[in-house]
Amino acid sequence: MESVPVRCPACRRDHAYITPVYPCPCGSPTAPPLMRGASAVLITHRTWNDDWVSVRCHSCGRRDQWPHPELCCPCGAVLRIPVRPVATRGTTAPSTTSATAGSPGPSHIPLPPTAAHPRPTFRPLVIRTARDAVDTAALYLQWLGFRHVVQPETRAGSRIGLRAAGLIAQVDATTRPTVLRDVECLWLNALNASVAGVLFSLAGYTDEARSRADGLAVPLFTLDLTGTPQPVNGPADELVSAGPRPPAPGA
Repeated sequence: MESVPVRCPACRRDHAYITPVYPCPCGSPTAPPLMRGASAVLITHRTWNDDWVSVRCHSCGRRDQWPHPELCCPCGAVLRIPVRPVATRGTTAPSTTSATAGSPGPSHIPLPPTAAHPRPTFRPLVIRTARDAVDTAALYLQWLGFRHVVQPETRAGSRIGLRAAGLIAQVDATTRPTVLRDVECLWLNALNASVAGVLFSLAGYTDEARSRADGLAVPLFTLDLTGTPQPVNGPADELVSAGPRPPAPGA
């Protein structure tokens, strides 16, 4: 892991920053290349483009978008760590980032088929309450092939998480469409845990949320009152047809 000295421009405190490492879809560890000697930037206003940085895998040449390295100083300042830009190379594999303008993020890798036999027909559960929505999502995830789906004992609020082997899911049982922030938060939580992320919503999704989910390969499902989840984007369609990813070796 690469480490660089960082000085906070607000309080002048010195830090040793270690860049985060992310798993490339080819399996190789990948990290944003930090710029030694460059001053950290104090973040006072956020924009989506500034929060992401292009990173090229040294093993396969794949180019993806990852969160821009940041450091939180004890004085309360949030610092953006300068990153070397990715150089254009004439003989590399073509970029596999999302082609949707304004929707950076790791591109979608089709899920490999895992089911040896066709699934039986899903038996819906009529939704009358937020708890019914969570129960339906849990049953549907089990039907898709995820094992050991766990529901939280405390069901506070209308946005409730589910967990399974290799999965984090969120169920939005509110009456407003799920927004972009919910997609981003789920994706980052799943990325940090090295698992897949899935969203279920009773009221659907905003256009921005659907666009971002496409770019980040987050499967989106809607829940109607009959209790039958419906895929609303490409990653969700592929999850339904292919099932969950097989566990990584040694997992």
